[in-house]
Amino acid sequence: MLLSITLLLAACSVPAIGGGARANGNTIVFGASLSITGKTAKEGEYARDGYLMAIETINARGGIQVGGQAYTLKLKYYNDESVPERAAQLYAKLIAEDHVDFLLGPYGSTPTGAVAPVAEQKKIPMVTGHGSADSIYAKGYDFVFNLQTPASKYLHGIIDLVLARDKQARTVAVLSEDDSFSREVAAGAAAYAQVKGMDVVYNEVYPSNTQDVSTLLAAVQARRVDLLLGAGHLQDALLIVRQAHALGIEPKALGLSVGPTSPEFRENLGAQADYIFGATQWTNALNYNGDDPWKTPAAFADAFIARYPYYSSVPYQSAESAASLVVFQHALEAAGTLEPLAVRDAIARTNIDTFFGHILFDARGVNSTKPMAVEQLFPDGKTYTVFPTSMA
Repeated sequence: MLLSITLLLAACSVPAIGGGARANGNTIVFGASLSITGKTAKEGEYARDGYLMAIETINARGGIQVGGQAYTLKLKYYNDESVPERAAQLYAKLIAEDHVDFLLGPYGSTPTGAVAPVAEQKKIPMVTGHGSADSIYAKGYDFVFNLQTPASKYLHGIIDLVLARDKQARTVAVLSEDDSFSREVAAGAAAYAQVKGMDVVYNEVYPSNTQDVSTLLAAVQARRVDLLLGAGHLQDALLIVRQAHALGIEPKALGLSVGPTSPEFRENLGAQADYIFGATQWTNALNYNGDDPWKTPAAFADAFIARYPYYSSVPYQSAESAASLVVFQHALEAAGTLEPLAVRDAIARTNIDTFFGHILFDARGVNSTKPMAVEQLFPDGKTYTVFPTSMA
């Protein structure tokens, strides 16, 4: 049986408003699937909690005003079990059976790539903060929008930072999980490293869900690289660090696309996490200031921890989810209607400052001018934003 979870987070101060024949009345229903179980379950949890907090916050402030009417927000989501094909089936169900108004993204580029054709075919706008693979947006979709820095640029900041700190760093190895996001991250990193004058001496892909990358790491060790880069997800990051430590591999720098910024990274690795670099789409130390319920990264982080006190830090995936709903709020208010095409056009015109940074979609529907940040873990147990220094 499908696991279905529906949450209606309505503000008690919002009066009942008479509406027309809309199936959802004075409620705007957003649909999504999320990886509540499976390989990316932890990242899916981060994404879910960001969606829920944003909906709760917007509703508590009176909901969204659309054409003179106030609407509360509701999230309908299913567990896609970290399986892209399952996600595609669930998005079709959300549209055909649950009659959601708009779509939010699943976690991960491969699931996003699987559901994007569904949104496009049904002409239902989808804003995602969790699918950054460039290949998704090369297909000419009109109804799919991505808040993130593209995958091909994910590790650029780590490369820039390492070269700024050590001008003698010359060799780099890249390990990549075999999925669309990770392959594009790795390809982008290798190409950028070469542009920056580095020598990519090893570049290999390992199967998703593998439990052993020691053979690849032994090859890295034999090459005595200055910089080791990993493109994958949280479980891959944990595996690479543990096995690199077991083999005694000590490059000058180790940078990972996903993992170091997650609270579980430090909790699982302890001192093995020290000095590792993590690419991140957002941190609470950035100096953004925007037109949204939180305005600044620091205020969002404070609100998030107050809502979820069991988190030791705020995952960027949660911020991405909340920012997706900020985009919808601005677009719906600008459109003045719930008509999907009008809302789609309003999303395409988005040009706003938010706690997540500036959001401006290019012709592909990608927030392509958004920079990546880099965090580094230190022995004091804290994680610091170390790049770009101009934003921290």
